[in-house]
Amino acid sequence: MDDYLVWLIILLVVGVVVSNLMVLKYTAKFKWPGTKSSKTEDDSDQDPKNKNKD
Repeated sequence: MDDYLVWLIILLVVGVVVSNLMVLKYTAKFKWPGTKSSKTEDDSDQDPKNKNKD
């Protein structure tokens, strides 16, 4: 009886790890919208000469 519980726990852990890896692989294809606008705001904040050019 204990052997079945050990194998069940091992299979559950392996299943969780594999499913998490599959989800990460699937979500890696998504692109985040709005990343360009935040990058341009950071660039203008770093250079004090560009603050008054608007």
